[in-house]
Amino acid sequence: MMSACAVYLALGALAGLLAGLLGIGGGLVLVAALVWLLPGQGVPAEHAVHAALATALASIVLTGLSSARAHHRRGSVLWPTVAWLVPGLLLGGWLGSGLAVRLDGDWLRWLIAGYCGLAAAQMALDWPRARGERADAPRGPGYSLAGGGIGAMSALVGIGGGSMTVPLLVWRGVRPVRAVGTSSACGVAIALAAAAGYGLQSAPAGLPPGSWGFVFLPAAAGIALASVLAAPLGTRLAHRLSGPALRRVFAAFLALVGISVFFAP
Repeated sequence: MMSACAVYLALGALAGLLAGLLGIGGGLVLVAALVWLLPGQGVPAEHAVHAALATALASIVLTGLSSARAHHRRGSVLWPTVAWLVPGLLLGGWLGSGLAVRLDGDWLRWLIAGYCGLAAAQMALDWPRARGERADAPRGPGYSLAGGGIGAMSALVGIGGGSMTVPLLVWRGVRPVRAVGTSSACGVAIALAAAAGYGLQSAPAGLPPGSWGFVFLPAAAGIALASVLAAPLGTRLAHRLSGPALRRVFAAFLALVGISVFFAP
């Protein structure tokens, strides 16, 4: 049990660092690791992918709050944009989790692996490119509509949506560091809706004690505890480090994450 706790804390530290630094990838890393780890904690193999998604999203609630708070203190969260995105994010996150629990675990595994590959390609190619920097915060009903798609896909692959929200905002002329900050706040809404959707499902037979629906609470708590402490460090690094080289390295890492999910037992 102690070794499992140590692993959850290490995972949380990594996810928090990535959330603050890139606004992307923490959830994908968590899902990939949890797909391998949760069967050893008593989660039946046929429910491991669903439980990994649910547990990752539950932990992202606190990770996102910590990251968003750190970015807000540096003035890098565009709250008017968040307000337009959130209605769609909440609805999409809820509906996406409802769809996910009805899909076979292998289908979800292939979807996650494929999404990792697409996210890796997007980061490596740095696409889409910015149209030119803007001073105002993007807003309008189109962002609520986009939020619905972002929320639904995020719930299906277990992420806070940064791999979609950040490129969207950068394409619309938002500075990358402000896009990351805004995305971190949006991730809280996605994670809340999706985790509630997974948690309120009737727990299938065989899930270990400490489960809330498909959420394995001991893992979610350990991950969240460490991620809350690590996210501000990632935020500080985001304001200091050069982006292109970091993005290429992480793109390669995401590709490996996708391969790991695909070959998980």
